[in-house]
Amino acid sequence: MNEEQNTIDRRNFLKTVGAAGLSSVLVSNGAMAGLNESNAGEKPQKPKYPQVPKRNLGKTKVKIPCLSFGTFQVDVDNQILLRKTLQYGVNFWDTAYNYAGGNSELGIGKFITKNPKIRKNLFLATKASSARTPEKIEKRLVTSLKRMNTDYIDLYFGLHQCSNPAWLTDELRKWAENAKKRGLIRLFGLSTHQNSPIVLAAAAKLPWIEAIMTPYNFYLAQDADLQAAIDACHKAGIGLIAMKTQGMGQKIKTEADKKLAEHFLQRGFTKEQAKIKLVLEDKRFCSACVGMKNVSVLNSNVAAAFDKTKLTQADRKVFRQYAEATCDGYCAGCADICSSALDDTPYVSDIMRYLMYHNSYGEQAEAKRLFAQIPAGVRNKLLDMDYTLAEARCPRRLPIRELIAEAVDKL
Repeated sequence: MNEEQNTIDRRNFLKTVGAAGLSSVLVSNGAMAGLNESNAGEKPQKPKYPQVPKRNLGKTKVKIPCLSFGTFQVDVDNQILLRKTLQYGVNFWDTAYNYAGGNSELGIGKFITKNPKIRKNLFLATKASSARTPEKIEKRLVTSLKRMNTDYIDLYFGLHQCSNPAWLTDELRKWAENAKKRGLIRLFGLSTHQNSPIVLAAAAKLPWIEAIMTPYNFYLAQDADLQAAIDACHKAGIGLIAMKTQGMGQKIKTEADKKLAEHFLQRGFTKEQAKIKLVLEDKRFCSACVGMKNVSVLNSNVAAAFDKTKLTQADRKVFRQYAEATCDGYCAGCADICSSALDDTPYVSDIMRYLMYHNSYGEQAEAKRLFAQIPAGVRNKLLDMDYTLAEARCPRRLPIRELIAEAVDKL
């Protein structure tokens, strides 16, 4: 099924998924075979639901859905959502060693244990959280394989939240090659939250980096350095996967958001759907990885992936104006800038991200857990630091002192 065949009318799609309900039979080019033993020996059925379009993952020739499922909020009890993604061909599941304290991988493992035949139809990615050396990365991988009840990982982000090109060592390359020979991973890549332009530019020169997950949204689309780095990776054949596509920040700007929402509702879709469409219209990206809390959000995001309405220049102008008006509430992750102004406090960019999880993602418990991992000596002096120089250097004019104080109060 090609992209044109996959494309359906937005309103008809939403009507269809609304009427179908959770009890619908889940079939998808045989992708759901094995969920029910009664299907054994039967011929694959024609998909009951449309399948999201697929794109090549860089030069690997592997095809993945243009919409992928970020399982940051999945746990051992959230099995219905995992099942539902497969209904629409969203079979690329992205997780990490530390997501939900390990419960995300355990939740996936529970699903695979109950439905072992489904594994071959999944494109499974995970990350070696907080590991920098081959030895620690190996330990993370072994644990992830055990948690998810799988013999291999399709895409292994051996560096999670890579913020320094120096981490891309020859020892890491050798480890990745060896892990492939042992059949433990099929593809190797990295994810980055901070200093993304620098990391991507360095990775573009390394032929053994096959995929990168990087933040990309209407805010970051205005970053010339990031655009150049993305171009370099794309030309090198690296498969690019966008995350943080909603561009949610540390501050809640209700009036600005209201105007943005009103504009796109007049165009026939929500502002959240418009943000996904903006990323998917950039063909340099293979997939948009989006966290989805429930089936309603999944349905909305899938509808955006199917919808063939193109954003206009006027739409893009609205995004630019919104980005300019609200830039002081969105940290772009240029950690090297604020760190250079705060030698004794290298966690400012991390704290901005945790505050984002708290204010915009609704992940208060996870934000507090992550904040608690910052050394106590650093946390205790956050309110006593002078952030004047960091604020002066911040290209987005973030009120860093104000945001740090809010983070200390909430986290």
